[in-house]
Amino acid sequence: MAEVQPTRMELIKLRRRIKMATRGHALLKMKRDGLIMEFRQLLEEAKSVISGMIEKYEKAQHKLTLAIAVDGIVAVRSIALSCCQIQPEFSMKRKNIMGVVVPVIKREPVKKKPTERGYGILSTSTRVDEAVEAYEELVDSVLEVAEIETTLRKLIEEIERTKRRVNALEYRVIPTMEDLAKFIAFKLEEMDRENIIRLKKLKTKKAKV
Repeated sequence: MAEVQPTRMELIKLRRRIKMATRGHALLKMKRDGLIMEFRQLLEEAKSVISGMIEKYEKAQHKLTLAIAVDGIVAVRSIALSCCQIQPEFSMKRKNIMGVVVPVIKREPVKKKPTERGYGILSTSTRVDEAVEAYEELVDSVLEVAEIETTLRKLIEEIERTKRRVNALEYRVIPTMEDLAKFIAFKLEEMDRENIIRLKKLKTKKAKV
């Protein structure tokens, strides 16, 4: 504080900076609260989607186990290799959530018609078809979960970043500037009192002459 020039111009500049910092602090708090609200809403959606994915996984495992038990591992592997030739088609886009850029997966449904799966449906049993269909549904669900988890992760990172900025302004930057403004104001008042005393002394001397 000793290095600061206690001038009225400096005090005016400092008060402007305090006003700007206070306004910025309020906006950041609004952003933080908005991001937290978005995160909570998305978290509820994520719970539902993940729960659905788990159910689809258990269903797919059950269908696969049944197909292997009845049709044999060789037949199931042969069908699996045929299905693997068809890759899921998806593209990545972006959307903005309160300044946070998050991915959006635009995808074609993995679930196909039996005639589009790349193997002869006449040579397979309904058990194998049901297992394939169950795994197609599972892959669709996994992609949906991946999108939501990535969005949640990015929101958490931005919330933490915004929290740090809010705390820095609230507990360090603004209080420091306010203390400095008080110091300058105190010094200016002190200088004014000294000037008043000096003027009174000069008047007293002139009156005696």
